[in-house]
Amino acid sequence: MRKYINQTTLLMALCCVISTATLAQDSTVHAIRDLETWSSATLNYKPIKKLELILSQHLRLKDNSQTVDVYFTQLTADYKIVKGLSIGLGLRYIRENDDQGKVQGYENHLRWQTDLGYKYNFDRLSLKARLRYQSKDELNVTDDKVSNATRFKLSAGYNIPDWKFDPSASAEFFNGITGNEGLYKIRYTVGTEYRTESAGNFGLFLRTEMQQQGEYPKRTNVIGFKYDYTLKNNK
Repeated sequence: MRKYINQTTLLMALCCVISTATLAQDSTVHAIRDLETWSSATLNYKPIKKLELILSQHLRLKDNSQTVDVYFTQLTADYKIVKGLSIGLGLRYIRENDDQGKVQGYENHLRWQTDLGYKYNFDRLSLKARLRYQSKDELNVTDDKVSNATRFKLSAGYNIPDWKFDPSASAEFFNGITGNEGLYKIRYTVGTEYRTESAGNFGLFLRTEMQQQGEYPKRTNVIGFKYDYTLKNNK
């Protein structure tokens, strides 16, 4: 029992260190701040053992969570190649609120992505790595520039014995390749998830996004809520 308590304490301390470090940045560097609220609902289904289909709906609020920033629907297919290694393909239809400049309103965007992921379980500790390539384009606009980027994410989760709220932490790095922009954003996240037997899973997370470019790089703090439900295959 003491072993589990020590491991849990260590993981929670790591989460606190990551969160504190990101919140303690010099205010002169990250002068522009915002508090956003992100929420999502996800439906998972496995038609066969190695294939998982994921349909999700997302809503994100900006301007201290008072204005709609974007909402989108995403369909993803993940296929397990071998134990721990998987590939994924996703398509996202986006309604983006453009409230800057002379022409304002909701824009329609389409983004596709492909993932390569690896997961390793060590006792109750789960480690994941994901490499993503994504391409985003505004619909019905001929002179816009397609935005391409790669993303690398490292995450860890821990299953606490006899405890419903399992903690997790992650770091993700965004690299723009459309015009060779390089590293332009870093995202840190800590969270927890409550799992039920029949009603699905409920999650809560805190996130910090830090822009890495521009004269006044923006920092966005996020409070996130998520729900996911898995349909059982009775075959």
